[in-house]
Parts: sequence; structure tokens; C-alpha cells
Amino acid sequence: MAATAIEALVTVLDPLRIMYMFFGISVGIIIGFLPGLGGPVGMSILLPFIFGMDPYTGMALLIGMTAIVHTGDTFPSVLLGVPGSSGSQATIMDGYPLAKKGEAARALGAAFFSSIIGGVIGAIVLFLAIPIGRPLMQAFGSPELFMLSILGLSMVGTLAGNSPVRGILAGAIGMLLGTIGGAPGVAEYRYTFDWLYLTNGLPLAVFALGLFALPEMIDLLVKKQSISSTGKLGGSQLQGVKDAIKNKWLIFRSGVMGAVIGFIPGLGGSVVDWISYGTAKQTLKNTENFGKGDIRGVIAPEGANNAKEGGALIPTLLFGIPGSGTTAILLGGLILLGVQAGPNMLEGDLPVTVSIVWTLALANIFGGIVCILLAKQISKISMIQADKLVPFLIIIMMMGAYQSTRHWGDLIFFIVLGLFGWAMKHLDWPRAPLLVGFVLALPSERYLHLSMSRYGFEWLFHPSVLAIGAVIILLLAAGVYMRRISNREMQKGEKS
Repeated sequence: MAATAIEALVTVLDPLRIMYMFFGISVGIIIGFLPGLGGPVGMSILLPFIFGMDPYTGMALLIGMTAIVHTGDTFPSVLLGVPGSSGSQATIMDGYPLAKKGEAARALGAAFFSSIIGGVIGAIVLFLAIPIGRPLMQAFGSPELFMLSILGLSMVGTLAGNSPVRGILAGAIGMLLGTIGGAPGVAEYRYTFDWLYLTNGLPLAVFALGLFALPEMIDLLVKKQSISSTGKLGGSQLQGVKDAIKNKWLIFRSGVMGAVIGFIPGLGGSVVDWISYGTAKQTLKNTENFGKGDIRGVIAPEGANNAKEGGALIPTLLFGIPGSGTTAILLGGLILLGVQAGPNMLEGDLPVTVSIVWTLALANIFGGIVCILLAKQISKISMIQADKLVPFLIIIMMMGAYQSTRHWGDLIFFIVLGLFGWAMKHLDWPRAPLLVGFVLALPSERYLHLSMSRYGFEWLFHPSVLAIGAVIILLLAAGVYMRRISNREMQKGEKS
């Protein structure tokens, strides 16, 4: 294995392949920066370019883009309060408040350094999973996947701050909206009102953009000011990097969590950052500033969402099971390159598999460094006056929303959800639980239906199910305990 790894590294470091990797990294940064596009769009753009390439060069291009798209999407999340993709939603919670305080460069520096480390952790997990991938994959059945969905849903109270009841209600509304469209267990359509557009449910990109992006744009126009209320950039990338190094164990924990959750097909892509953010808020001390501009609220999700790519490649490469839209298109790219995903990736095509590991690690390092170098200049976006910036951004967001299904219903729901999100914001209702409930509604229902139809109620007593249940209880208990400690310390501070 060591000889194969060295051989694959030499192959990846070929100047031509490095050039293609940087081309993929550039596309990834641009795609991540434009709200609503994300990995599937970037992969679709690059796919025609790989015709006639050898597998190593083609993978250098595709993995270069895949690795860095969740680094590039940090720019709009921090600077504009707009989710660049589904993997950067939780970054908004503290990244955007930091930008408002004039610390955009600091937030970006911390985010990009965390992304580099998280991406490398994901690559290491992918490498370690090569020999143990098959038994690892077989250990997860529908009961375990359902419990992991519940783990994600357990975060809604945490994400609600001081209003856990509102958080739970928002999560329930999100789950209700997530049931629109075809039922996973039976041939039925729910809440479609005979409108063909709703048969596949509401698109996630439209939901996230409407809920988080449009309300911020409306408020900026009303206030007639720039995003940064101080009129100064403040902070620096170097300060952000120092913050990340100071919280190195948080990055490591988030990276491992991201890789493990990303490994689960259909679950990790849109919720891994929320689980990491919620876990950090529940288990760290002095979390009263989470959601108001705590740098740890940027570090946790950014360490997880890049590591997720390494985990998502495990079922994609070893079993041909795509965990997301991006990896589904990647499977098509493998076929175009003459490589068949599956057991042969551990045998005849092992050098290609290991080269993907190296490309994933190197692309995260190079791409993260490029983003850190660009952060100071791009941070100046937060100082542009709203009346000059917002019209352009709304056009970009509407184009991103329309890309979901290319149906005029995308634009209608973008506006409707935007107004709904604006009302929630001003009525002090948390929006994050609504999104988490929406994302997890379908997988929760699907895995529960499969578990009940296969095992009845016996699955409740599976050792792995009980273990995940214990983790959920521990996290919830830790959240209550840490909240009490924080409240006690705040009361002591007020008395003194």
C-alpha cells in the first residue's frame, strides 16, 4: 500500500495534472462564490472537458473542483449572509454577524484554515477506509440511518438559542414542508395541489436562498448602508488563522464528525455543518455569543463541511453509491474515463483511488491558501453600499434559484420563502431549525418506513441503535448543562 501511495503521489504531482487541478480549484472557488449553484453545477460544467483524458488527469480536474467548492462558498456566507451552497448554511450564523462587526477578514481566515485541516482529515479518512470500506458500509442499516437523522433533528432546540420551544416548532414546520411531493414508502403525493412542480418537493437551493438570503437583502436596502456597520474591514486573515489554531481540537473533532457523517449516503451533504455547529454549541463553554459573532461558530461548520467530501467519496468509489448530486455526476465522470466504481477500485484501479486521496488533500491545501490570500481584497465587498450591491445580488440569487428545476415555480417560492424568512427574522423566530427540519424530513421518513417494514419494533433494541440513542441523550444533556453554566456565569458577571 505504501508503494502504491508513493507512486500515486508522483503521478498526481505531474505538472500537467497540477495545472488541471488548479483549473478545477478555480472553478470550485467561482462556483462556491455564486449563491445557489454548488457542486453539481460545477461538476456538470467540467464533465465535457474530461473526454479523452487519462483517469489521473480527469480526476485531478474533477476532484480539484469538488474539494474546494465548500471553501469558496464561505465568501457569500460570511460577507453577504447568503448560503453559497447547502454545506455553508451554518457558517452564516456567526460568520455574517462577524462581518457586520467589521471582522470579515478574521472570519474568512479562520474559516479557510479550518477548511484546509478539515479537508485533509477527510482525505485521511478516505485513505484509511480503503481496506475496511466494505464491512464499514455494511454496518449501517436503515435503523442506524434513521437514528442519525434523529441526531440531526435533535439540534433544532440548540440552534434556537434562548427559544427552544420556537426552535422545535420551526423544526416541525420545516419537516412538514419537507413532506411536500412524493412519499418515500408508498406511491402517493402529498400537498401538491395538482401542481406538477410540487411533485418532486421544494428544491433545497430555493428553500435555503429564500429563507436566509432574501431577508438580509431586504434589510440592507431598508437601512441603506453597507454590510459592515463599522465601515472598516477590521481583523485580519492572520488573526483568524490564530483563532483556528487556538481551537485546533474543535477543528479536529468537527473534521472527524464531518467525514463520518459524509460517509452516509443521502444524509451528510446538507446537514453535516448543522450537526457540527450544534454539537459545538452544546459542548463548548461560554457559548452565549453563538449566533452573535463567535469565531468558534465559524470554525466548527467549516472544519466539517470540507471533511465531508472525503467521507462521501467512500461509498461513491467503493460501492458506486453516490451520497450527493456532486458524487452522482462524479460517477458519470469515472465511467467516461473508463473506470468502474466498485470493488475494482480496491484492486485493479487502486492507484487511481489513491491518486484521488492525494488530489483531495492537495486541492484543499492549495485552494485554502489561495482563498486566504484573496480574503482581504474580497472582504471589501462588505463595505459596498447596499443600493449598489443588492440589485446585482438579487439577480444572481434568482438565477441560482431558477437553476434548481428551471421552472417558474422556483422564482415564486424564492420570493414567498424570502418574505416568510424576513417575517421570522423580525418576529425573533429561529430560521436554522426550519431548514434542518426540511432537510431531514424525507430521509427520516424513508429510514423509519424501511426499519418498520423490515424489523417491526425489534430494531429499537439493536446495539448500534441504542449506542446512537445514548449519544443523542448525552449531547442533549450536555447542552442543558452547558447552558446552565453559561447562565450562572452571566448572572455572576451581572452581580459583580
